[in-house]
Amino acid sequence: MKKQLLYLVSGLVMGVSATLLLSHQAVGDDEQPRSAVPSVVTSPQVPTSVDFAGQTIDLSRADLHERMDREILAFTYSHQLTMLMLKRANRIFPIVEPLLKECGVPDDLKYLMVIESNLDPGIVSRAGAAGLWQFMPATGREYGLEVNDNIDERYHIEKATRAACSYLKKQYRQFGDWMTVAASYNGGPGGVKSKQAAQGVESAMDMYLVEETSRYMFRILTAKLVFSDPRRYGFVLRSEDLYPYIPPKDTVTVTTPIADLAAFARQHGVSFAQLKADNLWLRENSLNNKSGRTYSLKIPDGKALFYNPRETRAHDRRWVINR
Repeated sequence: MKKQLLYLVSGLVMGVSATLLLSHQAVGDDEQPRSAVPSVVTSPQVPTSVDFAGQTIDLSRADLHERMDREILAFTYSHQLTMLMLKRANRIFPIVEPLLKECGVPDDLKYLMVIESNLDPGIVSRAGAAGLWQFMPATGREYGLEVNDNIDERYHIEKATRAACSYLKKQYRQFGDWMTVAASYNGGPGGVKSKQAAQGVESAMDMYLVEETSRYMFRILTAKLVFSDPRRYGFVLRSEDLYPYIPPKDTVTVTTPIADLAAFARQHGVSFAQLKADNLWLRENSLNNKSGRTYSLKIPDGKALFYNPRETRAHDRRWVINR
């Protein structure tokens, strides 16, 4: 029995190794990645430093090196989620990046959004935080978002991103350091401020923090590393693997209630499900709008939804092998 088990385990190991090797060879001689895809389980190398939002984070100190190593390992060997985030980024980043630039927030802060939501615009946490930027209801309202049972603009990508920019810039005025701002996004500005005073340090990188917040900062840095060079960490994608950004066919401005959103969708040649997918902030089957506010509803392009994956363009050429 032991001998048979040994043969079985050996066969499985050989099979996995062969599969990994074939997946590497399938890249082709004319499409070799800059960094070879490992054919065995290896520990990815921790860089000596990472540039983030104009600041160089030195990782040569033992505790910083090991905290970074933990998150790189988690990203590298959490294949399903990391691969899915890379695919989603091709759809989400083209919307978010121009808004960050317009609002004067460093582009690297988009990786905070990556960690918060895994780039799922419809996600909601067990605590009730929602959308790409994971605003709690009260915080969303504080930064100008409408949040109720009928309308929840935490799911509105553009409005929520602008709200996040306002939040981040406010915290930067207080802390003057983007990594500390990132820590405050997770741990709360009050908590980080009190730790600054109690521990006599300015940067969150030097603070003793609860594990979740401590890991949070290094997960953001790791997200930047992996998204900047996926192949270095074993992720080989083609352009057709990515999810394309599909612009809406039209945008309809309304100032009155819509009693039946399904009927509204049919009038514009799309299904209710398609309308909701492009307007996640609509939380019910109607738009109450008792106050006569102005809303813009995106009308998806039904034909464009049947896209040819081979025509998908990579938002960032570093993500794919077929450039």
